[in-house]
Amino acid sequence: MNKGEKTRQFIIEKTAPIFNVKGYAGTSLSDMTEATGLTKGSIYGHFANKDEVALAAFDYNLQQVMQTVRREMEQKNTIREKLAVFIAVYNNFLKQPLHGGCPILNTAVEADDTHPALRKKAADAIHNWKKMLVQLIETGIKQQDISPTVHAEQLALTIIATIEGAMMISKLTGKPAYHKLIMASVENMVKYPG
Repeated sequence: MNKGEKTRQFIIEKTAPIFNVKGYAGTSLSDMTEATGLTKGSIYGHFANKDEVALAAFDYNLQQVMQTVRREMEQKNTIREKLAVFIAVYNNFLKQPLHGGCPILNTAVEADDTHPALRKKAADAIHNWKKMLVQLIETGIKQQDISPTVHAEQLALTIIATIEGAMMISKLTGKPAYHKLIMASVENMVKYPG
């Protein structure tokens, strides 16, 4: 990386947690300059505008989640163990890997009607997550580890919706116990699909 690319990456890494906690609308230029120690001119010398920083921050936050998931999956052997990785990662999500929770949920809620580019990124992330789960479930069916009566797409979407719902309900109510209860249902879906 040249100096400009390193500075751009530095800006992304320092502002990504702020966007994940405060959202697009809540993150100000002063938040970005304070986090990076850079001037407005320096930030906008590397990004055209706040939108560009926010989109890059979302990509970075999502990449952190997916790296954690992939790293954990590499250590698992069976399909059910691989599916259970999402439970383990999202059970720890209120603390790690990102401060502020799931970037997909955070971005989807905020950008639903207000920021089409961020909304598309969140929608694409859900689509890719669903695709990954469907492939795992279909492999499990072929290996006879999962019942052939299971509808792979339905199960994948239900897992995603339940995990994201657990995050939302827990954050909204301030009750981590709700997160645990809901995630226990996801664990049952993975242990006993179909």
